[in-house]
Amino acid sequence: MDLRTFLMQSPDLSEGRSAEGFSAKWAAVSVDAKTQIVGQEDISADEYILLSGCLSSTISDPDGKEVCVGLFVGPCVVTPNIARRRAGQSLVSITATTDAQIARIDSDLLTEMMIASEPVRNWANGVLRDALSQKADREWCLAALKGSDRLAWFRETHSGFEDIFNHALIASFLGVTPVTLSRLRQSMRSSG
Repeated sequence: MDLRTFLMQSPDLSEGRSAEGFSAKWAAVSVDAKTQIVGQEDISADEYILLSGCLSSTISDPDGKEVCVGLFVGPCVVTPNIARRRAGQSLVSITATTDAQIARIDSDLLTEMMIASEPVRNWANGVLRDALSQKADREWCLAALKGSDRLAWFRETHSGFEDIFNHALIASFLGVTPVTLSRLRQSMRSSG
């Protein structure tokens, strides 16, 4: 999907002029599968829209163990910079899991555009609200649900992702081991 068409899906940017001028400020880039777009601890000042393909967002501990904290299938907005960086450094790594087309814009430029344009401000504030809501839903899932209920939540919230993403990433996203995920999937097939 092209960026202008994606932006025009928002009621805040549905006027052609708003979306046209806004989309012109973004740079579109193609990336190959396995390309790291942002590394954990990188100085990062970009916002991203995934136009096509898939991305994952992970956090690594000092020993290199990765935990998946986000899965994205285009077209969608990637978690806003303000929610994924501290002191100018990225808290996460974002990696293409397939070939992907992304659009990027500098966060400061986006902020300037938000100040100057009510439609852009409303769009960006809506994106941030949605991202924070998704993070809260996942935290609730991890804290309140058993493994089978987490998988059911995942299937409902992220329909079709099981067929798209590596099951080790999904297991990590759900806070279970790949073996546990495999058992849960088998159990749900048997009972369903």
